[in-house]
Amino acid sequence: MGLLTVCQFGPILLLSAWAGVIADRSNKRNLLILTQILEMVQSFALGALAFMHHPPLWALYAVALAGGCLLAFDNPVRRSFVTEMVGPEDVPNAVTLYSALVNTSKIFGPAIAGALVVSVGYGWAFIADGFSYIAVLIALFMMRPSELRRSRVTPRGRGQVREGLRYVARVPALWLTFAMLAVIGSLSYNFTVLFPLFVIHGLHGSDATYTAVYAVFSAGALVGALIVAHRSTVRVRNIIMGAFALGVSMLVLSVAPNLAAVYPIVVIVGLTSVMYITATTAIVQVRSDPRMQGRVIALQTVLLIGTTPIGGPILGALADTFGARVPLAIGGAAAVAAAAWGAFVGRRVLSEPEPNVVGSIELEAADLPLG
Repeated sequence: MGLLTVCQFGPILLLSAWAGVIADRSNKRNLLILTQILEMVQSFALGALAFMHHPPLWALYAVALAGGCLLAFDNPVRRSFVTEMVGPEDVPNAVTLYSALVNTSKIFGPAIAGALVVSVGYGWAFIADGFSYIAVLIALFMMRPSELRRSRVTPRGRGQVREGLRYVARVPALWLTFAMLAVIGSLSYNFTVLFPLFVIHGLHGSDATYTAVYAVFSAGALVGALIVAHRSTVRVRNIIMGAFALGVSMLVLSVAPNLAAVYPIVVIVGLTSVMYITATTAIVQVRSDPRMQGRVIALQTVLLIGTTPIGGPILGALADTFGARVPLAIGGAAAVAAAAWGAFVGRRVLSEPEPNVVGSIELEAADLPLG
């Protein structure tokens, strides 16, 4: 399992920065079509392996590694493509709606997959996932390229990855939120590790109990997604407030005495988790230069997804040593500490009032420098 995790997430750590450069250089719609086709093939390959009685272990590692490589390229191009599909006045809402949908799907997706596994088996679950890409490909082919607001393609050149890092370092709103994300992504936003430990070992529940808790968590996440979908501005203070609320709700959950108390609390955890992560992912797209978006998004992907192989084992070891509630408490404390640090540093580095996001988008459309 440890090696499989490395195969899934290792490419994100190693390839994301380079993949961000490729996204900035490419026709994003065409690149998306390619990555979606290859990801569909990967799902069918997993389905074929799942139907085998004794699939070779090396094949599972190879398919997981291929999926990690595809995700490293697909994520930055997919997210930066959002700003090409709508006009300047609609970008803020499009970005927040996209982020809300993506992060909510990450919560509902495992629940749907679990239902398919129980009802029809692993093989058919992967086959169904493969066929789902057909809808995505149809949507991409139906788009009229002439109506897209294509960003200026970044020409080839040396040192473009370092240029992206230097750009983030020059924009306080970006490096501030990225520093917070490095902490929260590693220790707080690891619910697939935290919840099973807490429910089964902390509350002495069953698999059915875990499913019920996760369903309630998903309901809270859906409410959070609907709230942020109407947001027309994304500012650093939204991220700080979201991180603080997430941390407090996780701390309260860690001391919940029984299952009856867990359900209302976990609704708040789901709501605040989506509000935080949506604001974090949205600010990259609305506060960065379109010519840098691929590289900036790739760096954010490293901090959010690439830290999973680091934070997961740490939290698991803490649970083994100190009990299943401790990782949840540490995750909550980490989020609160990150929010407090962000608020303190933000007063210094964000000396001027934060601009309205719509205004930032208008500057981008006029091709003026940001940050």
